[in-house]
Amino acid sequence: MRTAPPEHKELRYMTTQSWFAEAKLGIFVHWGISSVRGIALSRSAGSGELSYQEYMEQLHGFTAAQYSADAWADVFTRAGARYAVMTAKQHDGVALWDTATTELSVVRATPAGRDLVRPFTRALRRHGLRVGLYLSCDGYGHRPDSAPGRLRRRPPADASTSVPQRHDSGQQGWEARQRLTHQRQIQELVDSCEPDLLWFDGAAGNGQGPWTAEELARLSPALGPETVVIGCTGGDGDYATPELGIPIVPPDGPWELCYPLGDAHGHQSGAGYPSVRELIHVFADTIAGGGNLLLKTSPREDGTIPPEHVDRLKGLGRWIRRNHDAVYSTTGLPYGYFEGPSTLSQDRRTLFLICTRAPDHLIELRGLRNTVRRISVLSTGEEVPYHVVDGLPDWNIPRVIRIKPPATCGVLALELDGELELHQATG
Repeated sequence: MRTAPPEHKELRYMTTQSWFAEAKLGIFVHWGISSVRGIALSRSAGSGELSYQEYMEQLHGFTAAQYSADAWADVFTRAGARYAVMTAKQHDGVALWDTATTELSVVRATPAGRDLVRPFTRALRRHGLRVGLYLSCDGYGHRPDSAPGRLRRRPPADASTSVPQRHDSGQQGWEARQRLTHQRQIQELVDSCEPDLLWFDGAAGNGQGPWTAEELARLSPALGPETVVIGCTGGDGDYATPELGIPIVPPDGPWELCYPLGDAHGHQSGAGYPSVRELIHVFADTIAGGGNLLLKTSPREDGTIPPEHVDRLKGLGRWIRRNHDAVYSTTGLPYGYFEGPSTLSQDRRTLFLICTRAPDHLIELRGLRNTVRRISVLSTGEEVPYHVVDGLPDWNIPRVIRIKPPATCGVLALELDGELELHQATG
């Protein structure tokens, strides 16, 4: 068991300099009973596609019959990921582990009949990956203000085929019970799984969530000094998480982009999929901005990851392996010097220009003060021709390096005569 940090503030600031900033790629596993019919609770509640009761009847069809956590971890490793996050509990309140707090779990209320979280954590660690767990702090279907009454488990004759029922209860009493349940569930997962990352969603930021940052530190004594936390009350947490689109201005500090491989709301048969080239472009832009890409995959109800997702993850992984030096142990170049994403080696002596789309004109790099010793294609070592257009330092006009583009999309490695120096004057 890991020892607790002395205070949550220290925990948060240590994580900003820990494994997370170096991870670059994570996988978000969006899995639960919504995969049976392919309609997430948030969509059914908003559009009326399904009533809440119809949604919860998906409990009967959730089998996890082909679930192999080791097969998942193998795919994630081949993709080049350094961590993965599993939806231990979504907004529908269904726990994917054997919780003692409620009968509403896949262990007791679905044909799956077993804990799905612990195998996930063990498999990831066997493959050298960091473990993240997602928990919803809210629930569209069980709030008194979203439906008549809150949810209650009625003792069933057959727990595996039962559906939650409603009874009347006040908002204040409901919130108190929810808060206590959330706290106990977090404690269960922290004690049994010791996650490297806790990902809270729902009530965070409105001042009414199930915990504050200080309460979380007291609640979870097993948290280690490198545990990353997101989504505490009042906006606390270790990093920012934009979704679906690359931010124009990257957030300050550690951040990640949550980006779906299919439908953003979970498993959807017939959903459209981004191409491998699109994923490479999104990944390159994200790491160039100092963030991590969190790719969302949505397994089927039987626990298999759609082959379209597997193909794209492996395709991205092949590109990462070819261009490993431009991905890990790098930082980004400030905006305006190069027309595409770029990264800088840890010793600041090699600049990587990531050409995600083969240009039909010369590649330009502006404002570099260093002498360039050599430019080559990173994956092959092939030298690339270039020429330098001298600037006018007295007039604050930077020089420009014009590079012949490679035949295919790739990464150019610029070996510099010293640590990177950039022209920064206005003019």
